[in-house]
Amino acid sequence: MNILAGLETFLYVISSALFYPVIAGLVLLTFWIVIFLGGFLREYIERRQGHYLAVERYKTVISSPAVDTNLDLHLERLLQKAELDLIKSLDQIRFVIRVGPALGLMGTLIPMGIALSALAQGDMPKMAGSMVTAFTTVVVGLACSVIAYILSLIKEKWVRADMREMEYLTELMLRNAKLEGANEIFEETQTI
Repeated sequence: MNILAGLETFLYVISSALFYPVIAGLVLLTFWIVIFLGGFLREYIERRQGHYLAVERYKTVISSPAVDTNLDLHLERLLQKAELDLIKSLDQIRFVIRVGPALGLMGTLIPMGIALSALAQGDMPKMAGSMVTAFTTVVVGLACSVIAYILSLIKEKWVRADMREMEYLTELMLRNAKLEGANEIFEETQTI
């Protein structure tokens, strides 16, 4: 019986020790959402003005002097790298979608234990304070997740459009290179 009580105490200590890291995580998550929202609004305004940063960056990369041999392989590698960078930008927002509710739930359950303990001791002010913390953390966690989900839907649409444009630019450059090669061969045969 003493072992079981010791294990319960051990779990209660771990749970209580996680309270402040969970609260700190939720605060950091909220700041991150605000910063990401600022970047998102900047990108939205740039796109409305016709500036697609990822596509323009890709144009610069593929227009730089490249190797003459195996141009198709070189362009394919650049395209894959650019697409991978775009997908990585989505991973951050997906992380918030998943972690927000988990931290909110942890931030709810930990103070609930404290509130029940306070109720058993008849300490109503402490119980009320713990309940307020419990409900606040779950609301903040869910709000971060919902905002992140909405932003990710729009951002995924932008990423797909950018990837299509990059694939088009790559194909266009390959066709132009083939035409230039064919013209050079034709000119050489005319001079002979």
